[in-house]
Amino acid sequence: MHKIEDIKIWHMAIDLSTEIYRIVANFPNDERFGLSSQIKRSAVSIASNIAEGAGRNSDKEFNHFLGVAVGSSYELLTQILIAAKLGLIEKNDAEDIYIRLTQIQKMIYGFQRKLTKNKNN
Repeated sequence: MHKIEDIKIWHMAIDLSTEIYRIVANFPNDERFGLSSQIKRSAVSIASNIAEGAGRNSDKEFNHFLGVAVGSSYELLTQILIAAKLGLIEKNDAEDIYIRLTQIQKMIYGFQRKLTKNKNN
């Protein structure tokens, strides 16, 4: 088990989720249950899966949930690009999210390598 408060990518994912909620709040009402809802679920899923993995009993299980978190990050990226193409998100907000997601993805991959390396030692 890992101490979740010490995992930087978890904090970054939470910060990203709160930013996503701020941006999506400006979507039109007819998107409330469509793309807006899906974007929020994907964003929350990143941090949630990191947390769930941290609470598991083995690094192998943690690694699995980190993989799910990466999958959610790619899902979120796709949804943000669609929202930007539809004019629902300003270009600079979409670019900021893209940069933050890329950073989170790289950090998760690095963390997965570390967990795998620890398993092999």
